[in-house]
Amino acid sequence: MTMSDNSVIRFSPLKKLPFKTSKQVSVAILLAATCTLSMAAYDKNNSTLTQTSTQTIKPVSTQTSQALPTKPMAYTYGIRPLYLVNDMDAGPLKNELMACSAQTPSKTDFSIAHRGAPLQLPEHTYDSYLASAQMGAGILECDVAFTKDGELVCRHAQNDLHTTTNILATPLAKQCTVPPVINSKGVLTNADSIECRTSDISVSEFKTLKGKMDAANTKATNITDYMNATAAWRTDLYSQNGQVLTLKEHIKLAQSLGMKHTPELKSPAVTMPFNGYSLDAYRQQLLDTYKDAGVAASDVYPQSFNIEDVEYWIKNDPDFGANAIYLIDDSNETATGKSFDKNDPTTWKHSLANIKARGIKTIAPPPWILVTTDATGKMRPSAYAKQAKALNLNIVTWSLERSGPLAKGGDWYYSDLGNAINNDGDMMTYIDVLAQDVGVKGIFSDWPATVTYYANCKGLG
Repeated sequence: MTMSDNSVIRFSPLKKLPFKTSKQVSVAILLAATCTLSMAAYDKNNSTLTQTSTQTIKPVSTQTSQALPTKPMAYTYGIRPLYLVNDMDAGPLKNELMACSAQTPSKTDFSIAHRGAPLQLPEHTYDSYLASAQMGAGILECDVAFTKDGELVCRHAQNDLHTTTNILATPLAKQCTVPPVINSKGVLTNADSIECRTSDISVSEFKTLKGKMDAANTKATNITDYMNATAAWRTDLYSQNGQVLTLKEHIKLAQSLGMKHTPELKSPAVTMPFNGYSLDAYRQQLLDTYKDAGVAASDVYPQSFNIEDVEYWIKNDPDFGANAIYLIDDSNETATGKSFDKNDPTTWKHSLANIKARGIKTIAPPPWILVTTDATGKMRPSAYAKQAKALNLNIVTWSLERSGPLAKGGDWYYSDLGNAINNDGDMMTYIDVLAQDVGVKGIFSDWPATVTYYANCKGLG
């Protein structure tokens, strides 16, 4: 999702009912403990019992193309949402969310799967997508990049194969833009500069790869250590299959799961045109792939950090352009010579009125741009959020659950909110401010069950 993803893990020695009684909570926990075991709801432990609303889909066990799931889908929260609610500071919101602990999970478009469920499963893989569906996410993301032969595939960036797949452990490593260099002593000498792009390989070669947790040890002196760098608060427990997907396969899977679609057109890492393939052709191919699959334009939310991409869709394909989302962060919306300040419009590259005048109906800033703190340390809508709301712009936001424990205030996704965030339970308060005060229409999350739980409790569709 991010234009310059600050959260990719690179190893370094340095970075609506009132509350009832505790008896009811015990009953809810007992109920959860008697429900169906679901692979998609495993967390860091080897097994977690979860509440489900219907039958459970069995996990896949091979790396070959999997049969599409059959509906009805089994929706499940797993243990994380209630863990977060239990960890909240005492108050009315905690009471309200606790009172929903025995609710039946259901799908909601308010919960958007950010690359699947990459808090615990490799992003943009079959297993990760399936897990996000089981957690009740109504919309599924594919970050779209292209291969050497012009096929569209799901990767967060065109040039991230070295951190998100096993390409360096395969013969395809030699085709990388910057391949690993091993000296005469068998030492990896360029761990800090390796780069492997989707455009370095064909789609058939791409399909031989295995997705892994997004991580790299840029200090490593061998390939094994380079690849094995998953953050301690994530896990490799569900990295055994890692089936990667093309956009066509992704669409077919989302359709089988009854999910809507939000593809993000990734900025090319190569000079365009690329082998005669133009930027406009890339923009149009994304939409045409959905048309060819028979997906209604109303079920697709194409997105990009490049405002020209969004304007192209609005002008050339207004049915799809009507749902187009302009992704925003400080890297693409900071005025020249300024530092971005969510409460100071003079630091914004485009005014929100200008963005709306371009025909853009939906914007997607990260949550920290939408939320600030007041004099008492409470989270409140920022000036950016207030202006967007006043202009009747639709707002979605990205991405929650993308960092480790919040005891130290979180990372980039919680910028300038340290006074209000000091424990994991504050995640639920953050969601509440975004939903109720900012008025976002949906939230991208790396663990969709958290947002699904909140949305189900609050009756958000």
